[in-house]
Amino acid sequence: MSLYQVPEDIKNANDLTAKLEHLKNIQRSFSVYRIDCGSCNGCEIEIFAAITPMWDPERFGFKLVANPRHADILICTGPVTRQMYYPLLRAYEAAPDPKIVVALGACGSSGGIFHDAYSVWGGIDKVLPVDVYIPGCPPHPAGVIYGLGMALGIIDQKLQKKSYENDTTKAPQVEKSIMGDILFERDLQAEAKRLMSYVFGRELFAKYMQAIKGSSDVKNPDVTTKVMIEAIHREEDPRYAECMARLHNSVYIKYASADPSHTIDFNKEVWDKR
Repeated sequence: MSLYQVPEDIKNANDLTAKLEHLKNIQRSFSVYRIDCGSCNGCEIEIFAAITPMWDPERFGFKLVANPRHADILICTGPVTRQMYYPLLRAYEAAPDPKIVVALGACGSSGGIFHDAYSVWGGIDKVLPVDVYIPGCPPHPAGVIYGLGMALGIIDQKLQKKSYENDTTKAPQVEKSIMGDILFERDLQAEAKRLMSYVFGRELFAKYMQAIKGSSDVKNPDVTTKVMIEAIHREEDPRYAECMARLHNSVYIKYASADPSHTIDFNKEVWDKR
């Protein structure tokens, strides 16, 4: 029997139908609040490892929040100690309904090696109704993401059948390089992503390529630099304008074998004009 009797209004708002509907609504983006109920911090370390760029859980919509009032999901770690009993209840009741409760790690799932200690009540389900269990001591970051993904149905979205019966074995045709060296486009795109991240780097690359194609002689640094400066002046966003100048200075100058006089002073051409 649970130590905590869920209030009727919360119980009614968290019935199975409401939770299933809730899962449909949060599959693309969900907010997670972490509750340390008495953990040794092993699970916390793995949670924080799981949200680093190496694992990039935001591609699945996973986002940690700092307040239970903003959370769709509560991740509870550790056995419930006597001191954390009431803080756990306050966080649970503060989270909007309906909500999903996840017991993370061996201690959260069953109390772990502390299940019969005098200072703990046991696993999370001894206090709250638990919807998802993610075992492990501690669970691996991949296990954390996979467990949430399976619970929310995200993995099913990623595993949809794709058929390639009519596909071709030929490699996609590579567009001819405007500099006569495909490495120019490769280095340009890599530097663009370094300057403005993955998504905005693509936009920066597209803007630069559109501008440089306006040059009557791309390999002539005198002509191309003038064209690029004009494009930079037309660019409304000064951040893109500066990064276009940086691309020109670091990548184009190298492949065009131009002297330093063809570099663009982005302070003069971008920021001094605003």
